[in-house]
Amino acid sequence: MVFSSMLFLWIFLPLVLAAYYISPGKIRNGILVFFSLLFYAWGEPLYVFLMLFSVSVNFTGGILIEKYQTRKKKILVATLIINLGVLGYFKYFGTLTEAITGLFSADGTGTTLFQVALPIGISFYTFQALSYVIDVYRGEVPAQHNFWHMLLYISFFPQLIAGPIVKYRDIAAQITGRKETIRKFAAGIMRFCWGLGKKVLLANSFARVVDEIFKYGPYAVSRKALWLGAILYMMQIYYDFSGYSDMAIGLGKMFGFEFQENFNYPYTAGSVQEFWHRWHISLSSWFRDYVYIPLGGNRKGAACTYRNLLIVFFLTGMWHGAGIAFILWGLYHGLFLILERVWLGKKLEKLPGIVGWGYTVIAVFFGWILFRAENISLFFTYVRNMFVAHGGTILLSAYLDSKMIFLIVMGVLFAGVLQKIYEKVRVHSAGKIPANGMVTVPRMIACLVIFWLSVAALVNNSYNPFIYFRF
Repeated sequence: MVFSSMLFLWIFLPLVLAAYYISPGKIRNGILVFFSLLFYAWGEPLYVFLMLFSVSVNFTGGILIEKYQTRKKKILVATLIINLGVLGYFKYFGTLTEAITGLFSADGTGTTLFQVALPIGISFYTFQALSYVIDVYRGEVPAQHNFWHMLLYISFFPQLIAGPIVKYRDIAAQITGRKETIRKFAAGIMRFCWGLGKKVLLANSFARVVDEIFKYGPYAVSRKALWLGAILYMMQIYYDFSGYSDMAIGLGKMFGFEFQENFNYPYTAGSVQEFWHRWHISLSSWFRDYVYIPLGGNRKGAACTYRNLLIVFFLTGMWHGAGIAFILWGLYHGLFLILERVWLGKKLEKLPGIVGWGYTVIAVFFGWILFRAENISLFFTYVRNMFVAHGGTILLSAYLDSKMIFLIVMGVLFAGVLQKIYEKVRVHSAGKIPANGMVTVPRMIACLVIFWLSVAALVNNSYNPFIYFRF
């Protein structure tokens, strides 16, 4: 079940909201647990038990770490091995066996011993569970002794299958002591509708063209159309994932929760380092807190800092997928961060801001082609054919009509351009213009219009893919 589906919008969400708000406060967490398990079981009935196993392992691990301080490191290691072992099996077994069998085959082509289906959201809820046991080990939070509270933390449906990755220390108090208000609920509706529009009206429209261009391949598609496919993918992945994050944050607000922001207009960044401060913030901050800093961060000299950055971005690539293209995509970004630390960052500070922005957009743009291609050969062929004539017969005109031009313009403007302009105007208005996110009648009306346009689009078209379900 996805947020941008008629089933969720007209049946599941009204039911869970009604059940939650007519129930006494003492059982509201139970209501959320029940509907969260139902939400996950709708598409993955068997893998609910895998998630329950993850919750049980980490719930037990946290209690044992707190109780047996002299052996807490061994308990932590055992818990980490179980978590990462399960994640590794489901996510990387097929790729690993294919690579091994390929080494012993005559033509170098490997085969998987058997197919392992990837449980939806396993990367997200595993990382949440890891953050809990690590924080208990560090003494930053007490162990959770209520299994149902732990289950709610892991399974809460707004962030269960696609994030944001919520750290336990950020939500522990909210599980038992949050407060629902009409204003927060209204803000949640606004945020959800905004995210729904980003996903349905923009991301889905871009995805249809992108999928078709990549399906035909770089030889069949003309040079200009290849450029269009890459540009649209860059916007698709932003509006797809940030839209889902907006919906998750909005849903959380409806039930009194406050989740961490996950995107902060990353395409306005003036460096690749800044891009990663703005893109998928919950993931990058997770790797910072639980990998980069424990490795020594930037405290042990330049060489160790560069090593740590490469390790983090190698793992970032691995988190997204086991293919070599994902790993190279992660290292690609890691190398840019090292380059900026060595000398490029200081050069960019002395140049006009538009230079740093242009460099960042170009670097991220070609990185997304690698990410989407998932194959090194396809990536190089795609990029090469973007610059040379190759006789592709599928032309730009097949995709670039007046509607698509309008959507591209909207995609560019709402990726941070209009928001920055609005903020500058607001600052100069001496507080007469409300801040972004503030609940006002015009904004509620605008969000309801976006909601109805999105519903109309869903009714008229069943094409509703979601990129990050693979992770």
